[in-house]
Amino acid sequence: MNKILIFILTSIILFFSYGIYTNLDKKSMKSKRIACQEQTITFESIYDISKISKGQKLFSSKNYVIKSDIKYSIFMPTVLKEFYNVEKADTILKSSIPVKDIIKTDEKIVLDYYIYENDKEDKNKKSPKAKLYAGYLLFEFKLDGQIIYKIQTDYMKIDGSDIENRMKCIIKSFLTIK
Repeated sequence: MNKILIFILTSIILFFSYGIYTNLDKKSMKSKRIACQEQTITFESIYDISKISKGQKLFSSKNYVIKSDIKYSIFMPTVLKEFYNVEKADTILKSSIPVKDIIKTDEKIVLDYYIYENDKEDKNKKSPKAKLYAGYLLFEFKLDGQIIYKIQTDYMKIDGSDIENRMKCIIKSFLTIK
């Protein structure tokens, strides 16, 4: 009886020890992959790592389609509309994309993104923290009709003057996935 009890206790201790040991080396949820992601709140998800390299090559060789939108505030007067429209945002984005070897292909990666202006007077805001940022950018990189990478990052300046910097971070984030 004592041998069985000792075996069970030892097994339980080893089980929990292994779980603790394997989690020590993992990054916390708040750690970021690259430095620019630390500047504001940023979330990223890799949906299909097997297609990332192909997507990066298409992206860096100008084989992309851009779908964009801006969601201006509704409940408070918009400030962003004075400084940003879709055409300006697309121009800034295109100028931020580093071009490598041009590859002629009919295949394209789709950059589906929008800029959201934080509507601070929206009654559905859950906490005061939700009013600290000016807005966010949400990018989806799609290949063959499927999302392969998604990233959201906040911008802090109400006039959107830091949007270009956040776009550059998004591009760097996508291109540095290994």
